[in-house]
Amino acid sequence: MSYELRMENIEIKLRKLENILKKMGRVLIAYSGGVDTTFLLAIAKKVLKDKVVAVTAVSPLYPKKELEFAQEQAKKLGVKHLFIHSNELKDKKFVANPPQRCYYCKNGLYAQLHKLAEKERIKFILDGTNYSDRKDFRPGRKAGEKWQIRHPLEEAKLTKDEIRLLSKEMGLVTWDKPAQPCLASRIPYGEEITLQKIKMVESAENFLNRLGFREIRVRTYNGTKSQLPMTNNQLPNLYWARIELAKEEMVKLSPSIMNKIVKKLKTLGYRYITLDLEGYRMGSMHVSPKL
Repeated sequence: MSYELRMENIEIKLRKLENILKKMGRVLIAYSGGVDTTFLLAIAKKVLKDKVVAVTAVSPLYPKKELEFAQEQAKKLGVKHLFIHSNELKDKKFVANPPQRCYYCKNGLYAQLHKLAEKERIKFILDGTNYSDRKDFRPGRKAGEKWQIRHPLEEAKLTKDEIRLLSKEMGLVTWDKPAQPCLASRIPYGEEITLQKIKMVESAENFLNRLGFREIRVRTYNGTKSQLPMTNNQLPNLYWARIELAKEEMVKLSPSIMNKIVKKLKTLGYRYITLDLEGYRMGSMHVSPKL
């Protein structure tokens, strides 16, 4: 397909998205500050003006810097922006970390959004699911069906690449922003999700960001119990880190950088720090063996 024909096809999808939003009249958008939701928020603002409310969940599962970024972008777009506090770590089903973990997370989030939408007298709750997401394992979709969440980007058949392209043309800073799913996605199914692990992951990934790495996942595993004698008779977990980086960024791993990473991650509580030679890829925890 030629570039001109491709752009014409994308423009048709964009007009479809605008028409979908126009028919809704007033919307509440679950806003993360990512590529998809920022694009959706920008188009909704263009079409519906002040009839748009963005809502961001505050939780240990979402990096603090991402919440601050979402707040900054909503302000730039001139959209009313609200925050809710989600309590995933109080949900025993979520903490147990089964394969359907995302269902419990989204179910709780959408329940809160539903109450807020009623308070704001808004009929439609939207998320940033796009057409490419159909290929991914997403248990949270069932929660979306339960709470009648609309996916206008998917309805308009806009793919991730098309959303990035349109975002770039619109001047949105998120056009090339790396994906940033919740921090619980770094922990393999079946291993308990704890606040300690979440904080370890966030600190480790923030450190790697500061070293200049963009596409990062610090997958965190429970290791064996230490056999060292402890004065309090408690044997701490030895955590393993499996670092995924974009392949093109692996060339940055000089001996001095690797030493810095090892030193820092050990202070965070990791005993073993490894590099995944396959590099970053979406959904790797769905197939990764438990160490």
